[in-house]
Order: sequence, then C-alpha cells, then structure tokens
Amino acid sequence: MKTRIYLFSTALLQVMLVSMNIVFITYHQLLAMTITGFAISIIWTFNVKKVAFGSLTDRVVYASGAAAGTLIGYYISKQFVNFF
Repeated sequence: MKTRIYLFSTALLQVMLVSMNIVFITYHQLLAMTITGFAISIIWTFNVKKVAFGSLTDRVVYASGAAAGTLIGYYISKQFVNFF
C-alpha cells in the first residue's frame, strides 16, 4: 500500500509539473518553465522503472495520479500566472 501511495504521488507530481510547464510556456514565464522542466525530468527518472516493471494495478494507480496531477497543475499554474 505504501508503495502505491508513493507511485500515485510521484505520478501526480510529475504530471502536475507538466501541466504547469505548459501554462508557463504559454505565458512566457522563463524561470518557471525552466524549473518545472528540470523537475519533470528528475521525477521521471524515479517513475520510469516502477511503472515499466509494475503490475496492471500499479499502472492504474500511476495513471490516476497523473490524471489528478493534470487538474492540480493547471489550477496552481493559473494562480501563479494571475499573481505575476
């Protein structure tokens, strides 16, 4: 269970950053897009092995985290852009 929570969380974080990165690119936020681009790559290195060799349940947990990350990342980045 602990492993699946970690998998969900890292998927959420990775895709949240991807969503944020897209918004930052759209609004020309150079520093923010650089930071999120770097973070996406680092997190991906942790995720790829766990998902590639995981079970179907692991993949569904990962995909669920990614879906949640999409919505959360969009919301956070829009707030960031509106603030700046």
